[in-house]
Amino acid sequence: MSLKTRGILVLVIGSILGVSLSVGGNMLAGRDTPSPRELTWEQASLLREVMERVQRDYVEPIDEAELLDNAIRGMVSDLDPHSAFLDADEYQDIRISTTGRYSGVGLEVSSAEERILVISPIDGTPAARAGVEAGDEIISIDDVSIIDDGLDDTINKLRGRAGTPVTIMVRRADYDDPLTFRLTRQKIQVTSVSHEILDRSVGYLRLSQFNVTTNDEAGRAIDQMMDEAQDETGNMLTGLVLDLRNNPGGILDSAVDISDLFLNDGVIVSAQGRTPESRFVRTANQGDILDGATIVVLVNGGSASASEIVAGALQDHNRATIVGTQTFGKGLVQTVMPLSRGRAIKLTTSHYFTPSGDSINETGVTPDIYIESDRGVPGWNLNGHPDRENDAQLSEALELIRNEPVMHSRAKD
Repeated sequence: MSLKTRGILVLVIGSILGVSLSVGGNMLAGRDTPSPRELTWEQASLLREVMERVQRDYVEPIDEAELLDNAIRGMVSDLDPHSAFLDADEYQDIRISTTGRYSGVGLEVSSAEERILVISPIDGTPAARAGVEAGDEIISIDDVSIIDDGLDDTINKLRGRAGTPVTIMVRRADYDDPLTFRLTRQKIQVTSVSHEILDRSVGYLRLSQFNVTTNDEAGRAIDQMMDEAQDETGNMLTGLVLDLRNNPGGILDSAVDISDLFLNDGVIVSAQGRTPESRFVRTANQGDILDGATIVVLVNGGSASASEIVAGALQDHNRATIVGTQTFGKGLVQTVMPLSRGRAIKLTTSHYFTPSGDSINETGVTPDIYIESDRGVPGWNLNGHPDRENDAQLSEALELIRNEPVMHSRAKD
C-alpha cells in the first residue's frame, strides 16, 4: 500500500489517541456489515500496523513524523491535481508568490494525467529567456527523472537560492527529441503589468499574472495611456488590446477587480462548493474605466484560471472580443487554509462559473475568433515591444479595433 493510500486514513487518529488500536479487529468479529464507527477503528488500526512495519523493516530508518506528513500529503494530493499539503516552507513560498516575489526560474506549472506541464513561463525570467514554452512537459530536473514526483516536489526542485544552476529537460509536441535548458535561478520580482500605446490611440495592456498589486498596476497603466493618447491625438483611447496569453492565473479577487475595471454591472463570476464560504457571486460596480471603448482580449492555451475568469466575464457581457486559441480550462477555486506550526493545506473548494453559467473546467474559454500563432507568444521584437509585424493574433486584434466589431452577448439576464 502506497503512502498516498495510507494518507486517506490519517485524520482519524486525533479522535482515538490514547486508546489501543489493536481492538478494532476484535470489535468486528462475527459481523457482516460493520458500522462506519467500526470501520474507522479498523482503518486506524491498519494505519498503525503499516507504520510500525515501515519503521521496523524499511531499508532506511524513517521518522514517524515524516511518515505522517507523507500520509497527509498523499491524502490531499490524491483529491485533485491542485490540492496539496504545504509544510511551513511551502506555505511561506505560496504566500510570497502571491506578492510576485520569489527565487527560481520563473515557470508556472500544473499536473495533468500524471505529467508535469508548463502552463507558461513568466515574462522576463530565466525560463522565458531560454525559450521554455507553454505546453512543454517537464521530464527531468538536474538529470533526475521526475516521473514519480508530484507537482509540489517538482516546484520545490525548480525553486532555490538565487545564482544556483538548474537543468531541466522537456518534451515538446512536434519534436522528436527532448529539449534541455540550463538555467540560473534568480530573484523573481514579477511585474504583472506592461503597457504601451499602439497606433497612436490604441492601448496595449499585458497581464502576466494576477497578484495583489495587479489591479492597481493596471489602473495606473490605463490612466497613463489615456494621458499619452490625449497628448498625442487630442482624444481618449479608441481601443485596448488586453493580452492574457500565457497568463497562468493567480488570485481570484484580482481577476474580479480587473474585470470590474471594464464593466458597469452584472455578474463577473459565481462559484459553487459545499460550504457557505465556497458559494458566492461577484458582481461589477458602476464605472467603466474605458467608457465603452473597444476591447480585444488575446488568449491561448497558457491562459488559465483567473485569466479565464476575466476572458469569460468580458465575453459573456458583450464587452470584448476574444481572439486566439482555446484557453487552458481550469475552472476550480483553491483556498489556502492555515494549520498549526506554520503549515497549511491548499484545497479545491469551489467550481466557478462564467456569467452565462458555463463551467470552463477542462474545456476552457472558446475564442470568438480563432487565430493560431507561432510558438512563444506573446511575441516581442528585439526592442522589447509587442511584435506587430509577426504576431498574427495581435495583428487581428488591431484590425478588429480599427473596424469596431459588433459582438453578441451570451450572458443570461
